[in-house]
Order: sequence, then C-alpha cells, then structure tokens
Amino acid sequence: MGILNGLLGNATEVKVEDLQKELNPILADGESIEMAYKVLRDMYVFTNKRLLLIDKQGLTGKKVDYHTIPYKSISHFAVETAGHFDMDAELKIWISSSKDPIIKTLKKGTDVVGIQKAMANFMFN
Repeated sequence: MGILNGLLGNATEVKVEDLQKELNPILADGESIEMAYKVLRDMYVFTNKRLLLIDKQGLTGKKVDYHTIPYKSISHFAVETAGHFDMDAELKIWISSSKDPIIKTLKKGTDVVGIQKAMANFMFN
C-alpha cells in the first residue's frame, strides 16, 4: 500500500532512522529529526528545532530546495480539508515576516490530521 500511496501523492510517514543519515550533514548541532512525512518526492520534516520543507525538483530530483521554518517564526497555520469535489487538502503556514502564507497541497488520503497534530505539537511545545 505504501508504493500505491506514494504514486497517488498521499503523505506517508517516513522512518526517522533512514532520514537521519541522509539529512545529518545539514542538521544543526543538537538537532534531531522527530518525524517526517513524504508526498511523492517532497517531504515535511519535523525536527526538534524547525520545520524543514524539502522539495525535489525536475525529472531526476537532483535539484533540491530545502526551506527551513523555525517554529518560533510560524505565527499560525491552517489546514483546509478536501471537499466532495475537491480531492486535495491544503496546508497554509504564515511566517511572521510575510503576509502571504506558504501553501502546500496535500493529496487525497494524506494523513492531514497527523500533519496538523505535528504542527501543533512542535509549535506549542
């Protein structure tokens, strides 16, 4: 089911141990990955210090955009769930220095509740 979910764009939880090795070179001293979700080639990585949005681009996925958002700079977020005719949900994150939110599409079947809970836990703890 994991392969099918990945092909359909559904977010699946990633094993922290696997990702820790890959991202270790870019993590700060004392920073550890707490949980991560993958949607196709993109990832939402929750560390003990920040939210890391990883966007693999192009056909080969060799070009990668790492967008770091410290939890303290997130002023608020919203999750718009999918309706009957709209199959995708949206995650909107407002950063204190910007009036426009960062918008990420979450495909049907994504663990929207899990992502929302992770956002709340890391922002408020």
